[in-house]
Amino acid sequence: MPSPFRHTDPPDPASAAGPVRAVYTQLARDFGIARASTFVVLSSAPGIMASAWALMRESLIAGDGGRTGKELAALGVSEANRCPFCVDAHRMLLHATGDHALAEKVARGEPPADEWQARVLAWGRATRTPGAPELVPYPFAAAHAPAYIGTALAFHFINRVVSALLTERLLPGNVQRFRAVRSLGGRSLAGTVRRHPVPGAGLTLLDGAGLTVLDHAGPGPGWARTTTVGPAYAALRAAAGEGEGLLDAADRTLVRETLGAWDGAHPPLAWDGLPGRGRPGARLALLAALAPYRITDEDVAAWRTPDRTDACLVRLVAYGAFAAVDRIEGALPVRAAKETS
Repeated sequence: MPSPFRHTDPPDPASAAGPVRAVYTQLARDFGIARASTFVVLSSAPGIMASAWALMRESLIAGDGGRTGKELAALGVSEANRCPFCVDAHRMLLHATGDHALAEKVARGEPPADEWQARVLAWGRATRTPGAPELVPYPFAAAHAPAYIGTALAFHFINRVVSALLTERLLPGNVQRFRAVRSLGGRSLAGTVRRHPVPGAGLTLLDGAGLTVLDHAGPGPGWARTTTVGPAYAALRAAAGEGEGLLDAADRTLVRETLGAWDGAHPPLAWDGLPGRGRPGARLALLAALAPYRITDEDVAAWRTPDRTDACLVRLVAYGAFAAVDRIEGALPVRAAKETS
């Protein structure tokens, strides 16, 4: 069977120990997929893996608000980021919620018939674009904002990692493109998806061996209020931020200034601001942030040296991915949004 991984060869999950094994255990229990490739690909960097899982778990899975709405928000994010793998996954997970008609409607590219669902999907898509009119007011209850915003930001990160380091195939042969497979796959996850686990378990992984960087992550941003989403978000920021050490000062400045001026658009093929392979670290970080699907073998080879391991590449991609998340989070009009439902 062809490997789903690009540019890295992650450790075999069967040999996992410590915090990585603990993530796989929670994945099996709370997500229904013990060895989800979206997290296997991060396993050479345990701090990033554990904090990315914690953010997804505490927002999408254990956060306030119904799972169907949060799956629609995550689908909208994944569509905006042009991540076929994640788009297919969320279409299947909509089947797992039990709303099969909705799952098939969005799979055909049609808007949901329900106005509220359509607004949530549009909100998810709009989170990529600073100032988009669909961002306010919230299409969900203000009390659910920490979970919805956390879900959106989690998938802005995950989409970028997936597009950079996985193939587009969710299942071998892309069989998830068939309605019967989508429905069957969703039904197999229905029992897990329809449970509502207690918040906080994801945070227990952040004190594991090798995760000392997360000790001072803090409570998280104000929009997360006092929910467990906040510490999870802060932990991912801290873990991904360590990747900046792989760049020199000039490259870090270029990444920061480029993201500061970014308007949410996908870069053109003739991207004047993208450095050449003579600055391979900055090139990879910016591609991971804004167009991860355009990372090539040649880009990675230009950066690789004997001391730059798979774990280093994961850290660099995570740094670029979170640079985009940070820009998106900072532009969200969280104070202007009002409760609408």
